[in-house]
Amino acid sequence: MTYLSQNPANFSETVASFQLASVNDIVKAAEVASAAQREWAAVPAPARGRVLAQVGRLFEANKESLAALMTKEIGKTYAESLGEVQEVIDTCDFFLGEGRRLYGQTVPSEMPNKQLFTFRMPVGTTMIITAANFPAAVPSWYLVPALLTGNSIVWKPAETAGAVATAMANIFRAGGVPQGVLDVVIADGATTGAALNEVLERGLIQKVGFTGSTEVGRKIGELCGRHLQSPCLELGGKNPMIVMPDATIDLVVEGALFAGFGTAGQRCTSMGTLWVHEKIYDQVKNAWVSAVENAIIGDPTKAVLYGPMISEAYLNTHEKNLEMVQSNHKVLGSTGTGRITAKNPRNNFLGDPDKGYFAHPTIVEGIVKNDALYHTETFGPLVGLGKFSDLDEAIDLANAHGYGLSSAIYTNDPKNVWKFREQVSSGMVSINNSTSGAEAHLPFGGNGKSGNGSRQSGIWVLDQFTRWQSVNWDYSGRLQKAQMDIMELPYDPDFRL
Repeated sequence: MTYLSQNPANFSETVASFQLASVNDIVKAAEVASAAQREWAAVPAPARGRVLAQVGRLFEANKESLAALMTKEIGKTYAESLGEVQEVIDTCDFFLGEGRRLYGQTVPSEMPNKQLFTFRMPVGTTMIITAANFPAAVPSWYLVPALLTGNSIVWKPAETAGAVATAMANIFRAGGVPQGVLDVVIADGATTGAALNEVLERGLIQKVGFTGSTEVGRKIGELCGRHLQSPCLELGGKNPMIVMPDATIDLVVEGALFAGFGTAGQRCTSMGTLWVHEKIYDQVKNAWVSAVENAIIGDPTKAVLYGPMISEAYLNTHEKNLEMVQSNHKVLGSTGTGRITAKNPRNNFLGDPDKGYFAHPTIVEGIVKNDALYHTETFGPLVGLGKFSDLDEAIDLANAHGYGLSSAIYTNDPKNVWKFREQVSSGMVSINNSTSGAEAHLPFGGNGKSGNGSRQSGIWVLDQFTRWQSVNWDYSGRLQKAQMDIMELPYDPDFRL
């Protein structure tokens, strides 16, 4: 089947076309990757690190062209696309050094003439499945450390970002990653699921990495669990932003605008609900609503807050989510809701809305705990607004939906900061900053419905792509039995001064 990747800001333009892989194609790719893995693992880790440094330099040299392709294929603003490619470069730079720091430990034995060691070993062959919203940065969080630690990879990107994935794979190969060690297969979800089941049954895959919805993550977790594997799952979020009475309001508005509507709200770390203390609620609400109303939206090649939805399917889901708005809610933020068109216009729109899949930014005021919008990840420019009376209530609101990816608190009181940090369930916490934003050397990941506790980025991701091997080397010339052959030195238990 031929898949056409279209420009979501101008859906009459085809960006690329490619044949979707079959189950057999994916299985064959896993066979090739499995066969190539041992030879790649035999390359010294510092040399693998140098390969990734070369890859990083090529991403640097191709930064503008890859960012332009990303903007054209998924509709991310060009400024954000440049930042995303920079994240790939930063990840390559970080893991260059880790090629010389895959540390194990020497451990003293309780017996003489015996030494104990630990080593990091590659898990084997991995299957990485990634989403379209971050088609370069998030895949690099898997691909770079997996390659550094000696694993081979079958990468299944989102079909809607197939052109970006193909370009990235070409850069990795040009940088020195051998053919077969990294292969890209573009397939639909049903085919991927069937193929994943087969490659796990046949023992061709030893690790699965997945970024996507909680619903699909649960299925992958169940499937991997049957094979005694623990996947790396980075799933959805309903990320709260808490605003205390002492917060700097201008900073809150700036952070909430970006957190709620950057990338058209199509981030796992996008703000789900802005929770504002009742003492400053009206002040924050009025300033934020004004900022959203006046934000420029449209052509992603221009200076806009956000461009189109990634595809028509994402727009359709967003419009379906708007059905969760109830009579007790008030809708704010734009001159309409749903798709922006000439007949449903948006003030401060740049470009021709009828050419693409653009959506109005929507603030839903009056969110409470029993609302569907409180519990549901909406993954679009749809953000809740609610109030609270004290920090204990705010923390409960931040946790009770069961997601635990990202959170933020705006306050100038360190007591509020530390209490929130200790009691919020999210894996990532921001103070006086957006819920969105990652750095290559900090762990990324969530808890609860947002993931299984695995982490990406920084040294912490090494635990996802390596297994510990312990070694004991006895050169005493005799069998020494731990916990049985114990060396006891004499002492006097009755000694007193």
